Amino acid sequence: MEWTRSGEDLFVRIDSNEEIHSTLQALADEVGFNAAAITSGIGRTRDNIYGYMNEQGVYQRRHLESPSELVSLSGNIARTQDGKAFTHIHCCWSDDDNNVHAGHMFSSTVHVVGELHIRILSHAIMTRCPLPDVELLGLQFS
Repeated sequence: MEWTRSGEDLFVRIDSNEEIHSTLQALADEVGFNAAAITSGIGRTRDNIYGYMNEQGVYQRRHLESPSELVSLSGNIARTQDGKAFTHIHCCWSDDDNNVHAGHMFSSTVHVVGELHIRILSHAIMTRCPLPDVELLGLQFS
C-alpha cells in the first residue's frame, strides 16, 4: 500500500495480494485518525466474500472467487470500544461476464490494484458498539 495526503483527503493505492479491510485498518493506525468516510474505490479484486443482513439480523455470505472488477466501493472507518480500527464497506463488482455482485464486503483481496479515496473526519469521534439481536456493530457519535 502507498498513500498520499492533501489536507483531510487520502488517496490510497492498495497492491496485489493485500486484503482491503486489514490494509485500511492498518492505514488508520499509521495515520492516526478515529473517523473517516471512504468515498470511492475502484480496481480488480479476487476472493470476495460479500452479502447482506437478513430479516433476523444475521449476515448471509456469498463468495465471488474469480478476479472481478471493483466497480464501486464506499463506507467508513471508525474505532471499536477497545480502540481498534473498524471498517464498514459496501461494494459492487462486475465479473468477467459483466454480471454484477454487490453488498456488504466481509473480505476482498486485491488482484491487480485498488485505488481509494478517504476523507478524514478530524473533528468527529465514531465508535462501533454491539447492537442487540444483530451481527452489525452500531455506529455511535460523540
